[in-house]
Amino acid sequence: MSESEERKIIIAKDGPYVVSGDIPLTVEIITNNKEGYSWDWKKGKTFKTESSYALCRCGHSKNSPFCDGTHTSIGFNGKETASKAPYDKQAKRLDGPTLILSDAENLCAFARFCDPAGKIWSLIEKTDDPKVRELVIREAMHCPSGRLTLHDKETDKEIEHNLLPSIGVIEDPPLKCSGPLWIRGEITIESQDGTCYEKRNRVTLCRCGASNNKPFCDGSHASIKFNDGILK
Repeated sequence: MSESEERKIIIAKDGPYVVSGDIPLTVEIITNNKEGYSWDWKKGKTFKTESSYALCRCGHSKNSPFCDGTHTSIGFNGKETASKAPYDKQAKRLDGPTLILSDAENLCAFARFCDPAGKIWSLIEKTDDPKVRELVIREAMHCPSGRLTLHDKETDKEIEHNLLPSIGVIEDPPLKCSGPLWIRGEITIESQDGTCYEKRNRVTLCRCGASNNKPFCDGSHASIKFNDGILK
């Protein structure tokens, strides 16, 4: 990537995500623990890409995750309905003894990493226990959508992993479906009207075509059992 080329995703009107800036693209697979809860990410294949490429947004491409033009023949309506308000304006805060949990529920991608050991919203109240605190941080950092974020209560500093700019194609074998695009590392996301959404370390973009919070995922892929055929 040249120094002048910005890493960017442009949302085409009723069309694909146009990616530029030589952004790596890999499969990311949700795996369960022995209790049956989402617990870890397993890296799958890495796609060979050019510096620019187009990713399917309608959910009907036969060359998933890439766009094959099907959105035109099916009359895909990709109207963006998501708020452009900053995350902090959308999120509710929950105070725990040592951590503050912020939660923007409308961004939920239904990856379920927040569920083990009694759910993160209950665990936040017990973060004076070092083991519980560690689990809460783990669960929030595994959330691909950035719905859940944390601040250290003593320092007021945000707790975030340093994620390199990349895109993950989420697959969810436990639910027998395919998930959204996991956008990592503060990549610019430009709306079809030329304005930009807030740059964030973690967000998920809908690729099944069914989200009611486009361009972001709202978990609809799970209810429609979206399957892109990447995992045979």
